[in-house]
Amino acid sequence: MLTAITGINWGDEGKGRMVDLLSEDYDVVVRYQGGNNAGHTVINEKGKFVLNLLPSGILREDVVNVMGNGVVIDLKHLHGEMGRLREAGIKITPANLKISDRAIICMPYHVQQDCLEEERLKDAKYGSTRRGIAPVYGDKYMKKGIRMGDLLDSEESLKAKIANIVEWKNLMIEKGYESEKLDAEEMFAWIKEYGYELKDYICDTGLFIDKAAVNGKNVMFEAQLGALRDIDFGIYPFTSSSSTIASYAPIGAGVPNRKLDLTVGIMKAYSTCVGEGPFTAELFGDEAEHLRKAGNEYGAATGRPRRVGGFDVLASKYGVRMQGADEIALTKLDVLSYMDKIPVCVGYTFEGKELDVFPIGEKLENAKPVYEYVDGWHEDISGCRKLEELPEAAREYIKYIEKAVGCKIKYVSVGAEREEYIVVPD
Repeated sequence: MLTAITGINWGDEGKGRMVDLLSEDYDVVVRYQGGNNAGHTVINEKGKFVLNLLPSGILREDVVNVMGNGVVIDLKHLHGEMGRLREAGIKITPANLKISDRAIICMPYHVQQDCLEEERLKDAKYGSTRRGIAPVYGDKYMKKGIRMGDLLDSEESLKAKIANIVEWKNLMIEKGYESEKLDAEEMFAWIKEYGYELKDYICDTGLFIDKAAVNGKNVMFEAQLGALRDIDFGIYPFTSSSSTIASYAPIGAGVPNRKLDLTVGIMKAYSTCVGEGPFTAELFGDEAEHLRKAGNEYGAATGRPRRVGGFDVLASKYGVRMQGADEIALTKLDVLSYMDKIPVCVGYTFEGKELDVFPIGEKLENAKPVYEYVDGWHEDISGCRKLEELPEAAREYIKYIEKAVGCKIKYVSVGAEREEYIVVPD
């Protein structure tokens, strides 16, 4: 079984929590794109963990975790993340963590370039996390990247690659942005300090995953961010710099020869968005602040307050289609329990005309939300473990969303703890 766990909306849907939950039935969990610019928060019996680079399956001792070729890796950040988990008693060895030799390294100059560009843009900034993601993906496609496999080559070979790239990069850093000149020796020292300790983890992960599939192992592909942050199909240019779409999973994992058996889309019971860009369903004032506090909506990677809104029918229906979702995991339903009436963005208008599909460009930037309010249940549902235990209004809300997006809701999260969820019967 090859399964993709993907986000339906803008990211922060609760994918890490669902990967942690569902990974019990999987042998391998693979991160196939993205870097350390977003976080997956997982709460289980071992504690609370924020994972930026490591696959969420790392919290299960019997799961092999893979960082695929589609991931960009900040070596220093990975060093720190692994260290924090080990301090918490999580076992990490080359037996349960494998890093693709084709994955690109996110260098310090990528972070520097990211920050310099956001500062240059000023009020027109994209809302970058300033972690070097756009520059490193840009360099990857300009064929100016350093790959994890390069760490396995001789020091002379690696130094030569770094020197050539630094010479080119200084044309932009020093002469373009008029910032401090990069030093190739410093870049090599950084790689040696944080990268060489990972040599035993680096391998041909595509070959490993392919053999696992041949042997009937269950493989889960874990996405970072959601469909609306995809570089092609998201709210461009306010997107990530990689493909968050499920169909990219086999490519970013190193097994383009394989096809997915199942795609599980993760979708919140309301809407959230971190950073800049169009967010039509956004709520403001006290209504927004109450929802933000109830859901503890602050970025796992950045700590930034998330923009919040009611469930967005148009955006979610689009996300379900882009991900090719076979079933949905609906998260954070419990957050809405304080409401008497629940806001739902049922559509958009542009220049007074109703839009029937999720738009791009000027239409998206200037779209106005059409809100309706449905009945709430106003009681704690965190103890519910069966669908019939939920209040009638909560069950009706699930049916409403399921019909609106045209996809079966299979799982419903009613709390942050691992066991606080409901499996919806077929």
